[in-house]
Amino acid sequence: MPVFANGPEMVTLEDGSKTQKGSQPEDGKWSTPDGDPTYRVKPDGTLDWYTYSGFRRYHSECHVCHGPEGLGSTYAPALVDSLKTMSYSDFIGVVASGRIRHLPGGQESVMPALGDNKNVMCYIDDIYDYLKARSDGALGRGRPKGRDEKPQPAKDFEKACFGE
Repeated sequence: MPVFANGPEMVTLEDGSKTQKGSQPEDGKWSTPDGDPTYRVKPDGTLDWYTYSGFRRYHSECHVCHGPEGLGSTYAPALVDSLKTMSYSDFIGVVASGRIRHLPGGQESVMPALGDNKNVMCYIDDIYDYLKARSDGALGRGRPKGRDEKPQPAKDFEKACFGE
């Protein structure tokens, strides 16, 4: 599938969809050549299931601190900016284990460890997909226009993650 460059990360596919360079789908889930999860945003604004799930999970679990749409708040960074330089593995590490950042003036910024929170960790790839799409500029602000149907592998993974 020919691609057209939009910057270092995002490309536009022949059908007008936006994703990361070299990404391919498997069972509705898009991945980079390195195996990291990623997004697909169709020209009409429809998202792949996982990115849409990430939108929902982010706004359920993360936006209280990190602000709507990953734009940050007075006490937590804008994740749309953080993901411009943060790798997928570093993102997972910070979310799972937490982090303390020492700020000027002796203040601290604390990201709590969420590794035991299944509402976060069972959907961590989806949350990453959503934030990466926002960070790359593939997805604008607001509620997504639509979503693909939930694939069976997503249903199976969800049940297994929650121990059903």
